[in-house]
Parts: sequence; structure tokens; C-alpha cells
Amino acid sequence: MTKWLITGIGGGLGRAVARAALARGDVVVGTTRSAGDPEFEALAPGRAHVLTVDLTDEASVRSAVARAEELTGGIDRLLNNAGYGLVGAIEEVSIEEAKALFEINLFGAIRMIQAVLPAMRARRAGHVVNITSVSGHAPWAGTAIYGASKYALECVGQTLAQEVAPMGIRVTNVAPGGFRTGFAASGLKVAAKDIADYEEGAHFARRSLTDSAGSEKGDPTRGAEAILAALDAPEPPLHLFLGEDALHYARDQIAFVGAQMDEWESLSLSTAFEPA
Repeated sequence: MTKWLITGIGGGLGRAVARAALARGDVVVGTTRSAGDPEFEALAPGRAHVLTVDLTDEASVRSAVARAEELTGGIDRLLNNAGYGLVGAIEEVSIEEAKALFEINLFGAIRMIQAVLPAMRARRAGHVVNITSVSGHAPWAGTAIYGASKYALECVGQTLAQEVAPMGIRVTNVAPGGFRTGFAASGLKVAAKDIADYEEGAHFARRSLTDSAGSEKGDPTRGAEAILAALDAPEPPLHLFLGEDALHYARDQIAFVGAQMDEWESLSLSTAFEPA
């Protein structure tokens, strides 16, 4: 029986993973931004718990983690799922909108990680799982600020894996493509500023996401099953891409970067001091 703390169980892959974990007998403490979730708790009375947490407030986060430790007897896995999307050209997104996004998508996850690590270190066991995005690997016009938050969370997860491995703690970054989770509907915000010059460029992201809302190829239930399978493996991956689109765009980006490195290799190597 695995004991989970999952942020943002109101929807998305977090909700799907929570349901799958409860169905197999695990204990799940989920967090929400506002009121409780009686429907979720009814899925497995005594094993499904809901805490109201403000991820922008460190005291609220630490209080929730302490309570989750009590409810579970010790958190085995933290799943950072809470977050939302934002579309708009870089020129259109206000600094206030960008800060608000980073407070949840990045700093909220960091607060949770910092709060769970002391007990995990003491037990010399644990697993931190971050829901990032293929947009954190393969950037596309109109999603820069959202993608930047996921780029940053990718870096946090990769670095954390190196830091905590000696203490028996694992890390997995899950980068989904498009899933029918409501992300492109209720979970998507649009920059307040609108500049006509970006209509044929950066605004494509907004149209693409909203037009495909509800028809994405990714099945959240199967995505959750894939996440559980990866985390239960003897050697869980650091990187897990979910969906054909995630693999496609990530591979294209890796190939592009590799080609750029090869093309400009001689110039890159020209910067060293001349031998004495």
C-alpha cells in the first residue's frame, strides 16, 4: 500500500492518478484550493482525504504536509500536479500574470518539495513526482511563460534527483502531451493584452488549444495507469513522456538542438585560450 500526497486533485492527471491509486488500495491525501471534495473522499472512506491548501503560502503548505504525514503515517510519494496554463505572446503577458503563474506552477511545487523532504530524508525513502509538460522540452510560440514554468520545474526535478539519490529518494518528471483533462478549457488562461500583429503567429497556440479541448488524444485514465506502472518499476524513470505528441515534439526538439550543436561546433570550440 502506497501513501500519496497529490496536489490539485480537483482534476487533471492528479485526479486520475488519485482514483487509480485508491482503486488498488492505496491511501491518498489530495489538496484543493478552496472547499473540500466530499465526492473524492467517498471514493474510499478512510483512505481518501482532502486538505485545503494555499500553494502560494509556505505556512499553509507546511501545515498541510504535517497533516498528511499524520493521516498517512508517512508520505511515500508526492505528486506535484497543481497548475494551470497561460497563452499569449511574450509581449502580451503582463509581469503580474507571469508571476501569478510561476507562484503555482513552479514555486508551489518547490514549497511542497521542501516541506516533504525532511520526513523523507529521515526515512531514507520517498518519491517526488512532478507533472511538467512537453512544452517544458519543446517550446512553441504563444506559450512561452507557461512553458518557462515547466522548463524550470524540469530543471528542479532533474537537479533534485541528483541531490536526494544518496538518501534513497527518487524523482520522476512526467511530461504529458494533450490529454482530455480540462486543461485547455477551465485550466487555461489567456493574456489580458491582445496585440493584432500576433494573430497569425503566437495566437495560433490559443486557437489550437481551445479548438482541441475535449478531443485530445490522451486518455487521463490510461495516463494514470502509465504513471503508476512507471513509478512502481524497480528503477523508475527520471523522464516519462506521455502520449505520441509528447514523444514527437520532444524528439524533434532534441534533434534540432543536436543539429545546431554539430553545425556550430567549430565556433563553439574556438573560444578556448591558445595553448602556451
